[in-house]
Amino acid sequence: MTIERSDTKLPEEGDSRPRGLPSLAAGPLTAVAAALAAVLTALSGRYGFHRDELYFMVAGDHPDFGYVDQPPLTPLLARASTALFGDTPSALRVVATVFCVASVVTVALIARELGGDRRVQTVAACCAATSGIVLGLGHLLATATFDMLAWLVISLLVLRLLRTGDGRWFVAIGVAVGVGMENKQLLGLLVVVLFAALLLVGPRDVLRTRWLPIGALIALVLAAPNLIWSAANGWPQFAVAAGISEDGADDRAMLLPLLIAQLSPLYLPLWAAGLVRLWRDPSVRWARLIPVATLLLVAAVQIAGGKSYYVLPLLMVSMAAGVAPVVQWARTRVLVVCIAVAAAVNVVIGLPVLPPAAAGLPNALNAEVGEQIGWPEFADSVAAAWQQIPEADRARAVIFAQNYGEAAAIALYGPERGLPAAYSGHMSYADWGPPPDTANGPVLLVHAAENRRIPARFTDCRLIGPVDVGHDLDNQVSENVIRLCGAAPVPWSALWPSLRST
Repeated sequence: MTIERSDTKLPEEGDSRPRGLPSLAAGPLTAVAAALAAVLTALSGRYGFHRDELYFMVAGDHPDFGYVDQPPLTPLLARASTALFGDTPSALRVVATVFCVASVVTVALIARELGGDRRVQTVAACCAATSGIVLGLGHLLATATFDMLAWLVISLLVLRLLRTGDGRWFVAIGVAVGVGMENKQLLGLLVVVLFAALLLVGPRDVLRTRWLPIGALIALVLAAPNLIWSAANGWPQFAVAAGISEDGADDRAMLLPLLIAQLSPLYLPLWAAGLVRLWRDPSVRWARLIPVATLLLVAAVQIAGGKSYYVLPLLMVSMAAGVAPVVQWARTRVLVVCIAVAAAVNVVIGLPVLPPAAAGLPNALNAEVGEQIGWPEFADSVAAAWQQIPEADRARAVIFAQNYGEAAAIALYGPERGLPAAYSGHMSYADWGPPPDTANGPVLLVHAAENRRIPARFTDCRLIGPVDVGHDLDNQVSENVIRLCGAAPVPWSALWPSLRST
């Protein structure tokens, strides 16, 4: 196999692309990775499952090529992790820890790709490891956990392609894109903005190779199972994305503040310096598509009302680029203090270091904290309400939950409390079927107190009361109430379409 590289260089590229790399800071990177893994592992069992993790575990028991709100990879990883290590938060989160450690190492490799020496690589790894987004996603198994790693790996491979001009890197890029698309279709947005930026500012010579269509074909083949499933099911993830966009006013208003906060305000100078360096520094001019792609991505997310974390992986690339100029003028003591302060703040906000009774403050800043608290107590509340159904009627009774988190919590904690499986019309729970039409007994509803649509579908409903999460904490679980209703007014198969929600 021969290396394909055009001898014609674009004017803006000059001869600035280096062919070699600085030595790898293997020892320091290993130390940073080990420390991060140790912290995440030590705290992984505190509090409890997140509602999304509960959903992934149930989805993993319904293997498919896709789900209403996601491709299949994360549920399959959840199933594999619990099968190997057990049905505990610590066991489930082994995968998340591995992915986030890999993300930190990838950030250091990006810094090295951009000419960073051992010190720059080490600082880049420390900044990534102590950023809010890495700590938060490293603690939970979420689609964004693998998505962050996929975006960073693709960015690294694209930089390697641009630096070397070796078209064979399109093969590796195609593999990374194809696998990443089986986790989240949002990855396609990264491909679009990177390609658009490459066309706008170059170096476009890397496109003149037969390896580009080969890489594209590999990506398409790997992504095909979920894409075919999505097409056959009416592209449901687009409907979910449209719902996020419709409710995206707050996300649009808070995009920039959250971008600053979710890495760390102390790291703002790093990624700002990185954007400037990538655009202006002749030594990395071959990589200036990154700031252009970042601006395109920010514009797209702002217009669509998407989440701020969609942009964060590219900002981490810029952060890695910004370490080199910052370490040249910043004193080592200042860097150490900034990293230590960022670590302390982000650990408190993103990780379960405080007891649940004191989780109100971090929960106010990071709602994902509260979504890990109160599930066993919630199941106790449902079990107490279930006991109000006459024993003779329980075989025909149904538990219906508005949200997949509540339904999945009952699936995990319900059996030991004498509860049957719950049904829900939320996301892919709706596809796992309505109750049988023979289930013509009472209906126990679990829904948000403000939701009037669900109880309106039933008759003879009476309020049992709010759920108890065991702590004075404002989270989505505590917003639920329980109602006991009469039998479904029509057969469940006829009622089910009106209960679907995204």
